[in-house]
Amino acid sequence: MKSKILLLGFAFALLFTLGSCKSKESAYKTVYEKAQQVTPAPAPATKPEPAPSTNVSVKKEKVVTVEGSGMKRFGVVIGSFINKTNASSLKETMQNQGYPAILVQNQQDMYRVIVESFDDRASATAARDALKRQYYPDFQDAWLLEQEY
Repeated sequence: MKSKILLLGFAFALLFTLGSCKSKESAYKTVYEKAQQVTPAPAPATKPEPAPSTNVSVKKEKVVTVEGSGMKRFGVVIGSFINKTNASSLKETMQNQGYPAILVQNQQDMYRVIVESFDDRASATAARDALKRQYYPDFQDAWLLEQEY
């Protein structure tokens, strides 16, 4: 008799255990419905526009043209290098982009890559701001060089 009670208890425990592990259909249905909902793709991040310069500082240097046509009074500088090969590479890249880039060297033997040069400061400033907008964020440190004679 004791074994029958024990067997009956074991069967009841087994039945209770299997019954409680049974998954609820409503839980599956809720997860399935959530998966079917289409979530909209996030809006593409817009690049912030750099603010146009109102107070443009100009660095004055005596420079010698190393590669390209002669520089006018004001130049838009996008790179300064000690190594001429690196400077030439950037100059060629910008020429391939359609800019009349030139390479100049100052009295401290620094090579300056100038993408455009102008006779007046206002045109140089406008060109620098346009370059910064077009190549944001790559050339945000572009600056103006005024050639000393």
